[in-house]
Amino acid sequence: MLIPNLPLANLIDNLKAAGDNTGWNTNQFIAQCVCMTVLFLVLNQFASKPVRAILEQRRKTIEEAMANAEQIKKELADAEASRLAVIQKANERATAIIAEAEKTAALRGEQRTQEATRQAEEIIKKAHEAAVLDRDRLLAELKRQVGALVIQTTEKIAGKVLTADDQTRLNAETQRQLSAPNN
Repeated sequence: MLIPNLPLANLIDNLKAAGDNTGWNTNQFIAQCVCMTVLFLVLNQFASKPVRAILEQRRKTIEEAMANAEQIKKELADAEASRLAVIQKANERATAIIAEAEKTAALRGEQRTQEATRQAEEIIKKAHEAAVLDRDRLLAELKRQVGALVIQTTEKIAGKVLTADDQTRLNAETQRQLSAPNN
């Protein structure tokens, strides 16, 4: 014993005694500690660091995959929102086109109705003008024929041949009398 009175010495002696009783050997213990330390260092250098690197790489890959999954979810939500917006715009545009088509159809129908009304009025006006012209023509023809009949009748009643001046005067007088009741 090197240091007999110190508590550390008693501890060592007690450990030595306990080791003798249990079969414990200090040299073997130190050798095992050295072997374990060397084994720990070798494993740490050649196994633990690569395993940690692989685990770190896996952790990063998982984080990237999770971030990508979140990004994909966001993009999917954005795509769904834009799809719904496009559908909404398409529905609004279709509604606007239908409304415009209905408006145009109503306008064209109104225009065609107005055109048909205008044409009908024009036809009626032309028919009225034609009727007036026909009436005037027939009236002139009638006056001419009545004048000729009056002249023939006067010649037969008077028994003489009328001169051109007499015929013109009788014709004018007859036409004036025929025109008087109409006006």
